[in-house]
Amino acid sequence: MPAPMPGYQTKQQQIAVAGVDDLAMRSLLDRQQYADPLGEAARQGISPAAWPLFGQLWPSGTRLAELLAARPVRVGERILEVGCGLALASLVGHRRGADITASDCHPLVEGFLGENLRLNAMAPMKYRHGPWSVDAPRPSGRPATGGVRVVRGRFDLIIGSDLLYERDDSAALAGFIGRHAASGAEVWIVDPDRGNRPAFNRSMATLGFRLHEERLDRPATIDVAAYKGRLLTYRSSEVLQ
Repeated sequence: MPAPMPGYQTKQQQIAVAGVDDLAMRSLLDRQQYADPLGEAARQGISPAAWPLFGQLWPSGTRLAELLAARPVRVGERILEVGCGLALASLVGHRRGADITASDCHPLVEGFLGENLRLNAMAPMKYRHGPWSVDAPRPSGRPATGGVRVVRGRFDLIIGSDLLYERDDSAALAGFIGRHAASGAEVWIVDPDRGNRPAFNRSMATLGFRLHEERLDRPATIDVAAYKGRLLTYRSSEVLQ
């Protein structure tokens, strides 16, 4: 498993998620960190401004982890986290014994995931390269047969947080979900009220997914910051291609 490359600074925090033991998390020091000496992120279309976003712990990611921690682990259920970044929700699910796969397209995500598994004395877990577009380039320009482990198969629960941060005119995210959702699958997206939500809802409806929205707002307390956002839950009896 690749280790994080040099060229940036990191920090370590203890993250509390109700329902599981606190997690030690290695993340980027701040949003000014950047290092892409091999041009791998650039080949994925990740700009210098967007490069450090994967390495931050975002409030919506914490809310997603809390929701997964409160959900009973179901025997035989396959879970996929999309655009996982630091994969807090995946780590929570893995610690609880769920069959969960983390996925992202950033070339450093797998290395950070391995480090955070090590920090928490957890067994290895599944990680797959998961670009949303079907024609997205693979790391280092390698072809599909070049050893890159990409997301394959279908999943019973697909989860993600703060994924609707930019326009998606090609409906790549909805298409990716549709290709990997099992019949009757459930999809959870925790969204901090992004403006691109209506377009994504329409794309999901086209694929046969029904939407239920739930507010996740909570006020600030001494220990927890305020949060405004919602859980978008999509369900489908059949998945259209």
